[in-house]
Amino acid sequence: MGKAELAFREAFERLKKDEPLRVPKGSILSQNLVAKEAGTDPTALKKARYPELVIEIQSWVAHHAAPAAPSLRQAALKQREKNRTLREQIADLKIQRDIVCSKLVEADAKILELTLELEKLRSSPLPSNVTRLR
Repeated sequence: MGKAELAFREAFERLKKDEPLRVPKGSILSQNLVAKEAGTDPTALKKARYPELVIEIQSWVAHHAAPAAPSLRQAALKQREKNRTLREQIADLKIQRDIVCSKLVEADAKILELTLELEKLRSSPLPSNVTRLR
């Protein structure tokens, strides 16, 4: 094992423990980040030169990587979809409100009509063939 590979392996171990020397703490581990932590150009860590190490890094990243947070664009699209859904719900509720108000006005009109008819019947004289019960 050469000096460069040893430096890459040490950098990889430091990054796994989240104790980097050259890159910001908490950075997402990647092949390029290992090279930067080792103090070399990101293109120095190539699969052709260090196949086992690169496979180890890629394997570790695949098994330990946290799911990526949604991008700003994805978050904006999700919020837009939510707003659209809310606007549709508001429109549906307005339609339901209008239907209920219409039925209420119809019921009020019917109550008024029946009340007037009742008053009219109460105030009219009884036909001759009808007697009042007490």
